[in-house]
Amino acid sequence: MQQIPHTYQTLYSELAQRSLDAAFSTEFNIGGRFVTAEVKGRRYWYLDLPSPDGGKTRRYVGPVDDPEITRRVENFKDLKADIKERRKLVSTLVREAYLPRPERKTGDIVQALAEAGFFRLRGVLVGTVAYQCYPAVLGVRLPSTSMVTGDADFAQFHSISTAVDDKMPPVLDTLRQVDPTFREIPHQDDRRFTTQYTSRSGYRVEFLTPNTGSADYEGHPTTMPALGGASAQPLRFLDFLIFEPIRAVLLHGAGVPVTVPSPERYAIHKLIIASRRRTDSDGTAKSRKDKMQAATIMEAMIEQRQSEDLADAFMEAYGRGAAWKEAIRKTLSQIDHGTRETVLPALARAIRKLERDPSEFHLEDVAAAPKP
Repeated sequence: MQQIPHTYQTLYSELAQRSLDAAFSTEFNIGGRFVTAEVKGRRYWYLDLPSPDGGKTRRYVGPVDDPEITRRVENFKDLKADIKERRKLVSTLVREAYLPRPERKTGDIVQALAEAGFFRLRGVLVGTVAYQCYPAVLGVRLPSTSMVTGDADFAQFHSISTAVDDKMPPVLDTLRQVDPTFREIPHQDDRRFTTQYTSRSGYRVEFLTPNTGSADYEGHPTTMPALGGASAQPLRFLDFLIFEPIRAVLLHGAGVPVTVPSPERYAIHKLIIASRRRTDSDGTAKSRKDKMQAATIMEAMIEQRQSEDLADAFMEAYGRGAAWKEAIRKTLSQIDHGTRETVLPALARAIRKLERDPSEFHLEDVAAAPKP
């Protein structure tokens, strides 16, 4: 894989910092007052704003123990918007570093939801649009063939949606700012709820949430108090994917600060779901794409000396039960032979470094393989 020159990695880091600063300064009214409050044993920042009736409204900001959020709270009055300069940085990274940028509608949709507060409310961008962020995050160029998509997926833990005590404006109104033809798709199980929205051109936006309960919840929409009237489709394995996400920047406009899954969790999650897709033509195509994205990220992380992060996520998923283990093993057996020869020995070596035995994870045959 081709490395992204250090100069451009530094530019990306600068863009990430400035984009998040700008989002913070424009999203919160300068007339408000930041306060902290404890919720379930953890302290959070909130912004109190005066309301017309003489009272106040409270908006969720983020955890106090997040150093980036706390720094921005402390420096709030000094933050300035610099859209023109950030646009130049985005253009440089796309034209000169050949980093991917999303299709315009996709970028506009993510930006609209970001400005509506989705990421502030601890939502996570998932799916192929999130994958488009990983070349800059990992510092390598990834194949563009696995970046094509006609939809955007967004996820949030239900526990967070109920705990933040804040909400976005109506999702449909936000999407119609981008394309007035967007409409709700009533959920097939209960038409009172909506987890998906579609435009006249067929572009889809879907909201997801982890299903960590019984199988009875499968297929039933989950109400999400923070998501501006949208419900979410509960999915197995999603809790693993969106746990401890990372910050990134979507290279659209002046840079859109987003939250995406960590690359190691994204790769392992793709190993799991690739073998569980439907066997129709659409499911087969999605499974092929899942395998390609998983393999590409794993190889990139190994090349970038991040094997232990990958192994840590691998071991966590492998230890979650028989269904997880079976799905991972099945997909690993189906990926390209050359990729397996790179990934499996590297995983075994990293597991040993983490003071575990590769045989616990059915990697005993490759544990002693020489380093390529």
